[in-house]
Amino acid sequence: MSARQKKQVHLAAHFPGVNNTTVWADPASRSQIEFSSFRELARTAERGLFDFFFLAEGLRLREVNGRIHDLDVLGRPESITVLNALAAVTTHLGLAATVSATFNEPYELARRLASLDFLSDGRAAWNVVTSNDAFTGANFRRGGYLDHSDRYRRAEEFVQLASEFWASDGRVVLHSRPQFTVEGAGPLPPSPQGRPVIIQAGDSDEGREFAAAHADVVFSRHSTPEAGRAFHADVKRRLAAYGRRPEQLKIMPGVTFVLGSTEAEAAERSALIRRQQVGPRTALAHLEQIWGLDLSDHDPDGPLPAADPVVGSALVQGRTRLGDPLELAARYRKLATEKGLSSREVVIELSGRHSFVGTPESVAAALDEHVQRDAADGFILIPHLTPGGLDDFVEHVVPLLQRRGVHRTEYPVGTLRERLTGSP
Repeated sequence: MSARQKKQVHLAAHFPGVNNTTVWADPASRSQIEFSSFRELARTAERGLFDFFFLAEGLRLREVNGRIHDLDVLGRPESITVLNALAAVTTHLGLAATVSATFNEPYELARRLASLDFLSDGRAAWNVVTSNDAFTGANFRRGGYLDHSDRYRRAEEFVQLASEFWASDGRVVLHSRPQFTVEGAGPLPPSPQGRPVIIQAGDSDEGREFAAAHADVVFSRHSTPEAGRAFHADVKRRLAAYGRRPEQLKIMPGVTFVLGSTEAEAAERSALIRRQQVGPRTALAHLEQIWGLDLSDHDPDGPLPAADPVVGSALVQGRTRLGDPLELAARYRKLATEKGLSSREVVIELSGRHSFVGTPESVAAALDEHVQRDAADGFILIPHLTPGGLDDFVEHVVPLLQRRGVHRTEYPVGTLRERLTGSP
């Protein structure tokens, strides 16, 4: 396949924030709330000609046994506020905010995102998420939470109503459906993109259908070639039912990476970073999420807990469930027995390896192959350091992708959506 025929590799940057990939103990790690950190990482991404800069959102600080999760004490600034400021210090980089459709209202969010699109000259993006627990809902007047199917019904109607406001151009919007009854006018004239780029991250059947109907980008969790190809084919297949073409939706898994001057050095660095990412307290917090038990007195360097998990435990609040506790515990015990691993070592082994590990040349080749074989259309890179975690990638991997003819050498004219999908 010639360079001219090759698919382009789309790249985005995820600000690490309070994710468990972040190594806060590293001397190079800096603040996650000072504007300088956001500015530095965003400018690095723009130097690498990335498509967009992605911020996650947390509507309530996570807790374990009534204590604030140790990462969350560092704070979580509101996404759109940060991106409005970044619009003034970047020129081309897309600005993507994660905002829940469960605990916001269409009119006010349409206004905030349209304002960001104006301020950035057509670079705004919205990662549409739903919120799934009463623990989070307790921070809001409405409280409570919605069942899984109802969350997607609300999100679907939310996006439709927000789109009506974005397209209204001052005309009155009359909307009366199960989730919202609204009569009002859009707050602004059409912004440069008309509506922000829509990003979606759900993996259920409802989530995939929602992506096919509305999304410009899917933030996927399927980073292996086999799982990626299956997910890519399934979601792209659904587009035709909504009159959409495959190129109008980009699938971009969130991935981690470690670089070294040799393969052996990269593997050694990866192992060290994984041990830094999963320290003793983090390992116990991970196990408490599965076992539903207070493990504060458990030795992380000893064997796994002897007791069975407590199904339905409310010990851990504000974190996504990892799966069936009994099945997970059985899997963890099987691995511990087979390899003679301690509790912490099991968590290191199973809580997520780095997606791409190697020299810049081998990582660039792997990213390229992933895209050319339709396992993804690009990647949302999640560095382990804030804010310098992208420096080596931009300096060493991006030029190799450019030489392969699969990454731009300059930003094209147009809005974020036009750069991503080729469509206005």
